[in-house]
Amino acid sequence: MTARARWPFRIGTAGAACISALAIHACGGSSTSPEQSSNASSRSPLVQHEADRGDSDDADEGRGLRIKTLSNRADLISGGDAYVEIVLPKRQSATALRVQLNGRDVRSAFAVRADGRVLGVVTGLMDGENVLIASVGKSHAARLVITNHPIGGPVIAGPQTQPFVCATPSPEPSPLAPLTNASGLQTRAVDAQCNIATEYKFYYKATKAGCTNSLPDPNPPTPLPANGCFKTYTPGQAAPADLATTVTDQGLMVPYIVRVERGTIDRGIFDVAVLFNPNQDWKPYAPQAAWNGKVVYTFGASTGQPRRQFRSEQSWVDDNALSRGFMVVDNSMTDSLFNSNRVYNAEALMMMKEHIIETYGEIRYTIGNGCSGGSIQQLTAASIFPGLLDGIQPTCTYPDSETTTMEVSDCVLLVNYFNSTSFAGLTAGLTQAQINAKKASIAGHMDQSACWGWNNTFGNNNKPGQFVPNVVLSTTGAAAPIGAPRNNCQLLAGVVYDPITNATGPRCGGWDNAISIWGPALGTANRGRSTADNTGIQYGLKALTSGAISAEEFVALNEKVGGFTPDAAPSPSRTVADANALAIAYRTGIVSAGQLGKTPIIDVRGFDDLTTNFGTGAPFGIHQIWRSFALRERLDRANGNHGNHVLWRFPTTLLAPAAFTLQSFLTMDKWLSNIEKDTSDARREQKVVDNKPSEAVDFCYLTSDTTFSNRIADFSVCDADARLVKHQSPRQVAGGPVAENILKCQLKPLDFSDPAYGSATFTADQQDRLRAVFSRGVCDWTTPGVNQRAFAGPMTFKDGPGGKPLGPEPRSQRCHLSHDRDACTPDDDDDDHSDSRGDARDGD
Repeated sequence: MTARARWPFRIGTAGAACISALAIHACGGSSTSPEQSSNASSRSPLVQHEADRGDSDDADEGRGLRIKTLSNRADLISGGDAYVEIVLPKRQSATALRVQLNGRDVRSAFAVRADGRVLGVVTGLMDGENVLIASVGKSHAARLVITNHPIGGPVIAGPQTQPFVCATPSPEPSPLAPLTNASGLQTRAVDAQCNIATEYKFYYKATKAGCTNSLPDPNPPTPLPANGCFKTYTPGQAAPADLATTVTDQGLMVPYIVRVERGTIDRGIFDVAVLFNPNQDWKPYAPQAAWNGKVVYTFGASTGQPRRQFRSEQSWVDDNALSRGFMVVDNSMTDSLFNSNRVYNAEALMMMKEHIIETYGEIRYTIGNGCSGGSIQQLTAASIFPGLLDGIQPTCTYPDSETTTMEVSDCVLLVNYFNSTSFAGLTAGLTQAQINAKKASIAGHMDQSACWGWNNTFGNNNKPGQFVPNVVLSTTGAAAPIGAPRNNCQLLAGVVYDPITNATGPRCGGWDNAISIWGPALGTANRGRSTADNTGIQYGLKALTSGAISAEEFVALNEKVGGFTPDAAPSPSRTVADANALAIAYRTGIVSAGQLGKTPIIDVRGFDDLTTNFGTGAPFGIHQIWRSFALRERLDRANGNHGNHVLWRFPTTLLAPAAFTLQSFLTMDKWLSNIEKDTSDARREQKVVDNKPSEAVDFCYLTSDTTFSNRIADFSVCDADARLVKHQSPRQVAGGPVAENILKCQLKPLDFSDPAYGSATFTADQQDRLRAVFSRGVCDWTTPGVNQRAFAGPMTFKDGPGGKPLGPEPRSQRCHLSHDRDACTPDDDDDDHSDSRGDARDGD
C-alpha cells in the first residue's frame, strides 16, 4: 500500500468491541464471540486523515518487530499504564517473545488474543520516559520510548492553575473557599492533584411506565428522583422483579444493568456508564458484548474558571445511548462552566479516551454533544485536535469562545453607553419603543434585550478579583450594581487578586485561567495575555447608513463607547489585544477554522434571540441564530464548501425537542458508521462529505408548524420566518464579516468618501471628532485580521506558553540486544526513525 503522511495524534482504532448479534449468551457466558474477533481484526484505524498522515500501519507489512501504543500516542500516555500491541515479524511465534519495561520483565501482560493480535496493558510506568523493549530470539528486537504523565495532569496544557480546592464527600469549610464541593465519591483526595479513589456502582432500569430518566445519585441536598427509571442494583442478589431488558444496536438482548465508574482524571471528576454484566470479567482485549464500541461524550454548558473541583454538571443517564449499547462519558473538566481553558478541555477529553481504551477496549468512534458552552467545548476540541471527536452535535452553537467574547464585551460597552448622559441627551423626547429600535439597530439584534442578556450572564466573566455585578433589571435598560461581592475563582476574597492589597494573587479572568496557554502579559506574572480588542471598530455603521441613527448619534457612540482596562474595568480608551495572544488563538485552533472540515457536524439551532427575563433563564437572548451561519461561513472560506455541516432549525425554544435530539444522535451514528466502512484513500474531508446519510440535510420547521409535521428544505423560506431569520452582531453592524473570526482588524485611513458611509454626511466638527477617535485608522474588513494565520496542527504547551506542534507520532525502533538481553541499543540505520520519541521540531 502506498505510504501516507502519518497523522500526528493517535486515535483509538476500531477493534475488539464489535458485537455479534449471535452472542445472546452475553448475560452469562463468554464475552468474546468468534464474530467479534473476526470483525475486530479486520477493522482499520478510525481516523486516517490522509492529508495529515504518513505511512499507515499497513505500509509496515515488511518491517520487523514493532511496538504500538493503542490507547494514545506514546509521548502522551498518562496514569502509569498503556494499552500496547506487539506486531511480530512474519513467520514468528509469540512463544519466544520477551518484553521488558525499564529492565523489568512484563511478558506476562501479553498474549495472543482472540483476534490474533498480541495485546497487553503495561502497568507501572514511571512519570517521564520509559523504555519498552520487545524481542523474539536474537535477531528481532524493537524499543519504544513511552512518556508517562500523572493521572492528575498535565499532559499537553502546561502547568495547572493554583490554588485549587479539592472536592470532598460532603461540602465542608476550606481555608481557600467558603465551602468545598461534594464529589459524589466516598473518600477524600489523596494528594494535591485532587486524585480520589475510583468507585463503581450498579444501576438498573425499571420497567415502570411513565418514569423519568433522571440521575439516581444526585449530590445532596438534591433529593432522589421521586419517579426515576434507574434504581440501585446489587450484584450477587436476585434480579429485581422490575428489571428491564434492552436490545442493543447490534441486536443483542441483555438485562438493562449499567455500571457507573466514577473517579478523577486531570483534576476533573468523571463518569463512565455502560451496559454491564456483573457476572462477567471485562478486559480491553475482551470487552463485554453489550458495548458496541462507541462512545457518547457529553460536554457541559455555560463558562467559568473556578479554582475548585466539581462533579460534572452532566448526567450519565442517556437512555437513547445506553439502551443501544453506547458508553456515556463525562468529566467536570470538559464542562465549560468549570473549565474555560479550551486546550485543557481537549487534554481532559484525550485522557478520558485513553482511560477508556486501557480499561474497556478500543473505541470505534466518539460522538460529542452539548449546548452553549458545551458546543464551544466540542467545536474547539475538534478544532484544536482534529480526530479527538469523530462527530459532534452542538446545540445553542458558538464556534469558539474567543470570538464569542467579542460580542459579550461589545454588549457590555453598549449597555454602559446606553445608560450614559450622552445617549440620554440624544434620545430625549423619543418614546421607549423608538429608543429600543436605535439600540437594536446598533447591536444588530432582534431587539434591545439581547445585550441585556449578555451583560447579565457573562459580562463579568473576565473580572480578575472581587466585583459586584452590574445588572440590567429594567425594561428601560437601566443597570445598577446588585448582589454581594464575589469572584470568578470562587475563592475567599482575601485569597484572590486585588490591585492594591494583593496584586500578585491569583487572577480570575478567562485568559488568566489559561495563562499556561497564552503566557503572562508584559510586566506581569499572573495576568494572561488577551485577545480582546475593539480598536478601529465603527460601532453602528450600518445603522447609520440605514438611517436608524443620525450622524451625530454615530459620532457620539464611537466617542463614548470606550473599552476596558486590563482589569476589565470600563475605560474611555479602546481595548488593545496582545499581538502574541492573537497569533496563539489562530495557530492553535482556539479560534475554530477550516480544520473542522474533518468532523461531521449536526448543528441543532433553537430560538434564543431575545430575553424576556433579563437573562435569568431561557430565553437568555444570547444564543443568536447567526452563530451557526458564522461557523458555516468559516468552513466555506477555508474549504470552499460546508458539506460537513448540517443545520436543523426550529423556532420554539432554546433546547431541541426530544425528537430532534434522538434524530440527531441516530443520524450522526449512521454518518460515522458509513465513514467507518469507507476504506478508500480519499482524504478525511472528502469521506465526511461522501458518506453523509440522506437524513443529514438542512431543514427547518416554521413557527406556524406547531406539530413539527412539515420540514422546509428551502432556507429562503426559513429565513422569512421571524423566529428563524438570522440577525447580526455589533461587529457585523460595524462592517465585519458573518464569519466573525477577526479578533483584531487591520486598519485603514479614515476616509469620509468611503462607500461604507453610504449617503451619510458629517459636519466639519463631526469629522474632527471622528479623526480624534480613529487617529490610527478604522477597520479594513477586506483583509485578514492582525496575526490571523493558518492552523499549525495539534500543539503542546508542555514547554511553555504559545505552544509548539506535537510533530510526528513516536514509533518503535529496531535495536540490538545486549549479550544478557537486558538492554537494546537503537539501530542508527533504521530507515523509519532516528529516535523513537519522534520529531518535536517547532514551526508554523
